[in-house]
Amino acid sequence: MDAQEFKRDFLEDIKAEALATGEGSCASFVSSFARYLQEAEYLLDFTSSYFEGIGKQNRKLRVDGYAYDEFDKTMSLVIADYDTSDDDRTLIKTQARQLQNRLIYFIDDALNTQLYRKIEMSRSCSDLVDLLREKRKKIRKYQLLIFTTANISTTIKILESDNIDGIPSECQIWNIERLFQLCGSDSGRHIIEINFKEYSDEGIPCLEASSIILDDFKSYLCIIPGTVLADLYDKFGSSLLEGNVRSFLSTKVAVNKKIRTTILQQPERFFAYNNGISATAMDVQFEHTERGLFLVSARDFQIINGGQTTALLSNTRYHYKDKVNLGMIFVQMKLTVINRRLEDDTATTLVQNISRSSNSQNKVSDADFFSTHPFHIQMERCSQRLGARGTGGLQFETKWFYERARGQYLQKQMRMTSSEKKKFLLQNPKNQLITKTDLAKIRNTWDGLPHIVSKGAQTNFMDFAQKISDAWEKDEGLVFGDKYFQESVALCLIFRYTEKMIPHQPWYQQGYRANIVTYTIAILHRLILIQFPKKDLDLMGIWVRQTIPTVVQNVLAELSERVYERLTDPKRSVENVTQWCKREGCWNSVQSIEFKLPSEIADCLIGQDTMRTVVREAKADRRIEMDADMMTRVVEICSDQWRRAMDFAVSKQMITSEEKTALHIACQLPTKVPTPAQSRRLIQLLDRLYEEGFRL
Repeated sequence: MDAQEFKRDFLEDIKAEALATGEGSCASFVSSFARYLQEAEYLLDFTSSYFEGIGKQNRKLRVDGYAYDEFDKTMSLVIADYDTSDDDRTLIKTQARQLQNRLIYFIDDALNTQLYRKIEMSRSCSDLVDLLREKRKKIRKYQLLIFTTANISTTIKILESDNIDGIPSECQIWNIERLFQLCGSDSGRHIIEINFKEYSDEGIPCLEASSIILDDFKSYLCIIPGTVLADLYDKFGSSLLEGNVRSFLSTKVAVNKKIRTTILQQPERFFAYNNGISATAMDVQFEHTERGLFLVSARDFQIINGGQTTALLSNTRYHYKDKVNLGMIFVQMKLTVINRRLEDDTATTLVQNISRSSNSQNKVSDADFFSTHPFHIQMERCSQRLGARGTGGLQFETKWFYERARGQYLQKQMRMTSSEKKKFLLQNPKNQLITKTDLAKIRNTWDGLPHIVSKGAQTNFMDFAQKISDAWEKDEGLVFGDKYFQESVALCLIFRYTEKMIPHQPWYQQGYRANIVTYTIAILHRLILIQFPKKDLDLMGIWVRQTIPTVVQNVLAELSERVYERLTDPKRSVENVTQWCKREGCWNSVQSIEFKLPSEIADCLIGQDTMRTVVREAKADRRIEMDADMMTRVVEICSDQWRRAMDFAVSKQMITSEEKTALHIACQLPTKVPTPAQSRRLIQLLDRLYEEGFRL
C-alpha cells in the first residue's frame, strides 16, 4: 500500500461513513482523522464541535473539534479543509493562514465577546466555549491543527503562530499523506525527535553505564539541566511522557508539594533530593569532546519515570517566571537506548518492563502497562480463530479483527500486494475492526458505567484495564475465552448500530452523540435486568446472526430520545453538558427515566440458569485450551534443559516433592509427557528459577 492508495481508501471510508450516519463528509473526515491521531497518541481525547459564523469586525470564525490535555494544559483546536473535487489541489500558505486565523478569531471571540449567546445550549460547541472560558487561566499552550485533503505547498516550512490571549501557540498542518507516514511508521505513533544542541551548546553530558554488550539495549547516565528539561516539556508537552505513564498521571494531576518546594526554595539541592528521571530512546547520537561524552540527538525519546518532576519544572517556571531560577537545577537521567532492530512487540515489552521496574515515586500498577497483558493476547487469538457469519449476501465467514498492538490492522496491509490486500479486507472488513479502547468503551457501557465512558478514552481504558487485571488474577482469565469475545462483538454491533441510528433521528441536533450512545445502551441493559428478573439479553444469539433484533433496534431508538432529553435537561446540576455527562449524578438522573420495555423483547432474552450453564461450559473449554498451551510450552523445552533446571532447583533447595515428580517426567521428554497440572507446576517453577538467576 502506498500513500495514494491509503488516501483513496481513507476518502472512500469517509464517504461510506457519512452516508451511514448522515452527519456529512466533512464531519466524518474530521472524526476519522482525529481517531488516527488518538491511536498514535498525538491527541489524547477528541470531541467533535462544529461551529462556523461571523464574529466581531466581520471576522470569519470556524472550529470543527477540540481536545484538552488535562496534564500539560494544552488546548488543541481543529479546523477542517475538506474538498475532494480536485485530487491535485495544493494548500498554499495564504490559504493555510486564513484557516489558522479562523481558529484564532474563534478563540478570541469565545473569550472576549458574548459568543456563547449566539450558540444554542444543545450544541457541543457551546460546551467548548464554556471550557475555553473556564480554563482560560490554566491553559499553557494552544495547538491549532489544520486537517486537509490537499497537498501541502513546499513553500510552507513552518506556519508561525503568535501568542493567543498572552499564551504561546503553534499551528500544525496535517494532510492525508502525513497521516499515512505516521501510520506506516514502525511504531504506528507520533515519534519525537530531539536535537539537544538546540537547548544546550554541547548537548547533554553522559556516561556509559556499563561495558557489557547487550543485543537489545544500552544504558547511559546523564545530567540534564532543569532549564533543558523544562524547555523540552514546553515544546512537546505530555507527548514527551510514555503513553501509559501519561495516562496514569493525567488522572492524578495534584502537584507534588515537596518537589515544588525544593524548586522554589532550595534549587541548589534539587539534584540531591530528587530521584531523577528515566527515559528510553532509539537512534541516539553522541559526540566526544575534551570535556567528555555528550548526547546530541535522540529519536523516539520518551520519559517513562519522572513525569511529575518534568512537568513541575516547567509549570513552576511558568507560574513564577520572575522568581524561579532553574539554572541552579540539574536532574539525573537514566537513558536506555533500545536497539531499533527489535521486533515491535519485543521493543514495546522491553520499554514497559523498564517503565514498570523504574516507577517508584508514583506507583503505577500492572493495569497501566496493559498493552502486553495476556488478556489482549487471548482476545487476539479469539479474533483470529473465530469466524463470523457473512452478512449482506456474503457466502463466506469473516473475522472481527482485534487490534492488540497500535496500528496493527493497517500495518498488516502495508506490505501486501493489491490481490493480497483485497483478500485480507474481504476476510477482515474494516467495519469489523475492534481496538482496545473500543472494547473498553462497550464493556464499561454494558457494565453500567456510562459516566466513566464519557470521561474519555484514556480514563475509561484505565478503569477497564484495572478491572480486567483484577479479574484475570482471580481465576487466571478463565472467563475471557471465546464466549467473552463473541459477546463483546455482539455489544460492538449494538454500539455501532446506535451510533449510526442516532444522527437520523428527527430530534438530533448534531451534538453529544457519543454520550447519548453510551447512556442509551447502559440504560437499556439496566431496564432489562429490572423488568425481566433473572434474564439478560441473548448476546450469543446476536453473535450468531450478526444482526440486532428489530425489537431491540426500536427500543434503542425510543430510549435514545429520552436519554437526550435527560442529558440536556435545563434543570441539570451542571450547565456544561459534556462535563455533566462525566458525573455519576448524570447517570443517576438517566436511571430515573420511566420506560416500559415491550413484551416482545422477551424473545431476545436468555435465562440466568442457561447463562450459568453456558459460562461453566465456556470456562471448561478455556481450561482445556490453557492446559494445552501450558503443555505445549513444556514440550517445547528439551529434556536436557529440564535436567539443568532440576540441578539448579535442587542446589538452591527450592523445589517441592510434586515439582520434583513433574521434573523427573519432563527430563524424559518426549518418551513421557507431564500432565496439565504438572505442566502448570513446571512453568510456575521456571518463573521462580528465573528470579534466582537461572536461564534455559
